[in-house]
Amino acid sequence: MTKVATIAAEVDKKRILCRISLEIMIDRYGASKEDPMQSVVQHREAIQEAARTLIENQVFEEDGSVLIRASDI
Repeated sequence: MTKVATIAAEVDKKRILCRISLEIMIDRYGASKEDPMQSVVQHREAIQEAARTLIENQVFEEDGSVLIRASDI
C-alpha cells in the first residue's frame, strides 16, 4: 500500500498528478489506514481546491506533479 493518495487534474489538456500523504489524510480528515481512499472521496472538494491553488501558483515538484502539504489545506 502506498502512503500517498493521488488524484489527477487536467490543465490545458495536460494531466497533472496531485498527491496528498496518508498522514495528512489521517490528521485532517480522520482517514482510516484500511480504506484511505474513502476519505479522499469524502473530502475531494477540499483536496481539489488545494491542488487548484498550487497549480495556479505554479508550485510543482521536479516531476511536474503537485504535492499537497498540511499547510495547503
